[in-house]
Amino acid sequence: MICLTNDKWDRIKAQLEQDSLIDFLIIQKSWSLQTFGPGRRTVGLCNHIKSELTEILAEPDSLEEWIDVIVLALDATWRLGATPEEVVETLMNKQQQNLLRLWGPPPPEDQPSFHIKE
Repeated sequence: MICLTNDKWDRIKAQLEQDSLIDFLIIQKSWSLQTFGPGRRTVGLCNHIKSELTEILAEPDSLEEWIDVIVLALDATWRLGATPEEVVETLMNKQQQNLLRLWGPPPPEDQPSFHIKE
């Protein structure tokens, strides 16, 4: 198992010209590939996300648990072949798409929100 020390993380972070999602994805891919190996790992990642969602339901105010889900989802993006730049572009495009969609009134808190089908 590979583990970064705080000192090593500080050195990596200091080398980056700016904090960005692309920089994060480059570091994440390198670490994940060394730690968990190659391949899609779709079932393993989905099962891990399910486990994290269970932890969120038990502790919904835990920012760290929510971040675990984000990191796992981002890990899956390079495993399907996307570059960091493609991930950021797709993320921005998806946000734009959501902003342009029509949404109904907020549902009850325990129900999902969906856009209105056009």
